[in-house]
Amino acid sequence: MTLLAAQLEGEWAEPTTFGAGGAEPYAAALRNADNVLYLRRISSGEHATIDAGRWSADADDTDLCLLDGITGPVLDIGCGPGRMVRAAMGLGLTALGLDVSATAVRMAADAGLDVLQGSVFDPLPLEGGWAAALLVDGNIGIGGDASVLLTRCADLLAPDGVLLVELSHDPARDDSYLGTIEDSTGSRSAVFPWAEIGINGLRDRAGATGLVVAQDWRLDGRWFARLLRA
Repeated sequence: MTLLAAQLEGEWAEPTTFGAGGAEPYAAALRNADNVLYLRRISSGEHATIDAGRWSADADDTDLCLLDGITGPVLDIGCGPGRMVRAAMGLGLTALGLDVSATAVRMAADAGLDVLQGSVFDPLPLEGGWAAALLVDGNIGIGGDASVLLTRCADLLAPDGVLLVELSHDPARDDSYLGTIEDSTGSRSAVFPWAEIGINGLRDRAGATGLVVAQDWRLDGRWFARLLRA
């Protein structure tokens, strides 16, 4: 049993997904783009500030660079209201967004985007055939175990597919923790497992997950990596 699993078993009976449960501040923030959210670590109280409005905004030039050279279908894992799905479709690409949040999926569908409510660990369309999969906006944290998530993403990709990951600003960061999402009023989600990883940790983990880091770059204060199937 991992330390994270032990924490979940000992302290929190029903771990959930990012921002879900409790007072549902994540869903509320999606409906109010002016909201600021805080991703707070249970163990230390340390928090990161999240601009929720960015999820509903149009993709910027930095986002769009991730889609350069992609010609086949794109899967956006943890798509939220569909910023990157909209960007991919605008470039003439087939794209599908995936999110566990009913509110996010409903907003994206209402905007005319192709989205699916569910987990990346569920059976999905086109398994082994995606030209590109996206893990942006911190979504490398999904599930609280980056290696498990990377392995799953490798299985989803076509043999010549690419996984595009947004990383921590700290190249040495590689940890898993229990967190909550909170808003400025103090509303709090249920506890969920999450992870953060920088380029060093990604390189260390990639080989065992069926992937290889082909490129990494920094742009506009963000750090990205492109991974290929090994």
